[in-house]
Amino acid sequence: MLHAHLSPGPLPSRMQLTKDGKLKHFLTIEGLPPLLLEEILDRAEQFVTLPNKQQKKAPLLRGKTVMNLFFENSTRTRVTFEIAAQRLGADVTNLDIRTSSASKGETLLDTVRNLEAMNADMFVVRHEHAGAAHFIARYCAPHISVLNAGDGRHSHPTQAMLDMFTIRQKKGSFQPLKVAIVGDVLHSRVARSQIHALTTLATGEVRVVAPKTLVPAGIEKMGVNVFHHMEEGIEDVDVVIMLRLQRERMQTALLPSEREFFKLYGLTEARLKHAKPDAIVMHPGPINRGVEIDSRVADGMQSVILEQVTNGIAVRMAVMSMIMGPQGGAA
Repeated sequence: MLHAHLSPGPLPSRMQLTKDGKLKHFLTIEGLPPLLLEEILDRAEQFVTLPNKQQKKAPLLRGKTVMNLFFENSTRTRVTFEIAAQRLGADVTNLDIRTSSASKGETLLDTVRNLEAMNADMFVVRHEHAGAAHFIARYCAPHISVLNAGDGRHSHPTQAMLDMFTIRQKKGSFQPLKVAIVGDVLHSRVARSQIHALTTLATGEVRVVAPKTLVPAGIEKMGVNVFHHMEEGIEDVDVVIMLRLQRERMQTALLPSEREFFKLYGLTEARLKHAKPDAIVMHPGPINRGVEIDSRVADGMQSVILEQVTNGIAVRMAVMSMIMGPQGGAA
């Protein structure tokens, strides 16, 4: 049971950081300094080749316990956090809260208090309501860190950071780049986190491309340029990030049909030619083929979608080790 007063509101960046500037929680990218984002990317670099080595683990979190608290279903995201924690040597417990405490009328705070008693060191939280991870971080025991795995329409910081890692891996510096984020920006927590990360890392130009009904009011204040025509919006860009059409989050009929959306905003081979010849194509997944993106593009030479999945594990290892490892904020 989550109440209206749990909305995140303005988040003081100090809530996420220790007194000496180390990560304590990872709830949102908003307000974090560029050097800290670069530190996450640099550390992820150390982990990305780990599965190819004979010793596939870096046991920096041996003796730590990570609890995955998924109030909203996402098997793929949960599994990547689980693999990340296990490769760092942590013990992992997965709790499907949807079918247990919440359905019995237990409040979010009751759930947290009970889980604290099980000696957890980190809660990885995914929740349908914006502000849930912030609420838990604010009221949980001081020794516990909280990692936001997605809260409502608000934030999905590790997804954005794995996207930044993939962009840097393929393109190097952010400063000269033009990046277009295309699709259902209104309902996308991923888009918000991507915009904060791209602007914090001083990306040359950040564009959002969407129908007027799927663009949040005032988004220009976040430092982006808004386009409503696909071809114009991706003209000469270095990176095209397609968003999933968030059907389950739409309160009203903001689109005539998925077929109409693909006709106007779907990424096809013909449309991709408007971007730079070496542009990369990204998607946070899961993909709706024939709705946001044509299969020939999703599986094509310019697509880095599967590399995003691989990089997701390394980035989540980086964040967890920065928070709970020997130099981390919760150690």
